[in-house]
Amino acid sequence: MPVTVLLVDDEPLVRAGLRAVLEAQPDIEVVGEAGDGAAVTPLLHQLRPDVVAMDVRMPLMDGIEATRVVLRTVPEPPKILVVTTFENDEYVYEALRAGADGFLLKRARPSEIVHAVRLIAEGESLLFPAAVRQLAAEYGTSKARAAMDRASLTEREAAVLRLMARGLSNAEIAAKLVVGVETVKTHVSAVLAKLGARDRTQAVIAAYESGFVAPS
Repeated sequence: MPVTVLLVDDEPLVRAGLRAVLEAQPDIEVVGEAGDGAAVTPLLHQLRPDVVAMDVRMPLMDGIEATRVVLRTVPEPPKILVVTTFENDEYVYEALRAGADGFLLKRARPSEIVHAVRLIAEGESLLFPAAVRQLAAEYGTSKARAAMDRASLTEREAAVLRLMARGLSNAEIAAKLVVGVETVKTHVSAVLAKLGARDRTQAVIAAYESGFVAPS
């Protein structure tokens, strides 16, 4: 089955460019487009895409609020890939905090766009660039540090979280730690549960905000 994608951007040329790149792939299908975040939720119920590639800045409802609405109202929501012009955009960071699953620059090469969609669809790796890691560290709070302390991660769980923060997939973490992939999945689930995180992105944000992992 192909990965199905909904494109959300207020610039028709951007949507056309993304569509051309993605539909050139045999395993990706663009199933719809929208010009603003306010149109996303109705289209999700109709089209049920695997991934939403969504601009972070739009006139009526931006990508941050649209992400919040989707995750609050849509059962089994799709993966959300934030698309933006600037990598150090605080809007991107806020979208990730709101629950978006990854990040893509509009100037990315076609191969990077395709890779991002596939990676987000798989859900086992992160698109979390250095600039966003730095923002997360700068937003660090004593509350985040206290939450990390309360999580009481085991030594192995801590190692898994550090590797997650580097963007490694479950298979790559398994190879690093010389354990099975199923063991890694168990540790990842435990980390998410202890941190009260919805997904890997939320766990990694918590890791940077608490200072548990330093931006490199």
